[in-house]
Amino acid sequence: MLRFLLQRLALMVPTIFFVSVIVFSLQQLLPGDPALTIAGDEASPAVVAEIRAKYHLDDPLPLRYGKWIAGLAHGDLGFSLRTQQPVTQLLAQKVPVTVELATLAMAVALTFGVLMGVVAAIWRGSAVDYIARSIALFGISMPSFWLGILSILLFSVKWRVLPASGSVSLIEDPIENLRSMIMPATVLGLVVSGVIMRHTRSAMIQVLSNDYVRTARAKGLAERTVIFVHALRNAALPIITLGALEFGQLLSGTVLTETVFSIPGFGKLVVDAVFNRDYAVVQGAVLCTAVVFLLLNLFADLAYAFVNPRLRTQ
Repeated sequence: MLRFLLQRLALMVPTIFFVSVIVFSLQQLLPGDPALTIAGDEASPAVVAEIRAKYHLDDPLPLRYGKWIAGLAHGDLGFSLRTQQPVTQLLAQKVPVTVELATLAMAVALTFGVLMGVVAAIWRGSAVDYIARSIALFGISMPSFWLGILSILLFSVKWRVLPASGSVSLIEDPIENLRSMIMPATVLGLVVSGVIMRHTRSAMIQVLSNDYVRTARAKGLAERTVIFVHALRNAALPIITLGALEFGQLLSGTVLTETVFSIPGFGKLVVDAVFNRDYAVVQGAVLCTAVVFLLLNLFADLAYAFVNPRLRTQ
């Protein structure tokens, strides 16, 4: 297992390097001039030229990439052209908010998705199965921003039980933090739970038809033991893969939900940086997202071995 882990970590290095080259190169194809964005449309050419020289925007592309990758090797992602703050500091401020939101949303998605998938598989073809599949289809089809707006109208405007927008630090006030995160996390979780439900149902239907499940029932094991210990554990591999990918999507794609609920998270930071031509922030954010996906894939591979002991020997 240790050898496998070291091999995967070693493979991540060239992958991250390749991603950094693509991100830095494609970034230069974005329309607009970051120096002009900083100076303003009415700035004189001398001021724009001074800004270009200050931030080395006139340097050749390979030289700029070399300086950026050299700083990256020391944990320096550069400075924001707009706020003059270090990119690492901006990410440290925004990423925890999105991580908390994505974690809560994933908890909601797994709870509802796995349970509905198991129930639908057990009562396949019944009314319960059709209801569960209809709920899953509703979650997949409903846009998260529209479901968020409806939730605000219902829980904040009409019933006034939850705050409509904003977020409070978990350290400052845990209760208020949870109240501000419940609604957006549930909105995101319900959307993802539909996908998880469909995969769980398919995997469980396939596993429940295997001989070892029939043998376990013939030996007199309790039905909940057969379902949750034997069947669900063997059906968990595709659920783990999907969960890792969906969690990565939640971390990198919550911008619509964060905008609807006015949550100052990672997604909003990236969108603002793109509109402001803030190259350093965009490059750092995209690279951070790539690293997160690589780590989640590594976690999924390790989880395979934990769930299925046969994979440990391979």
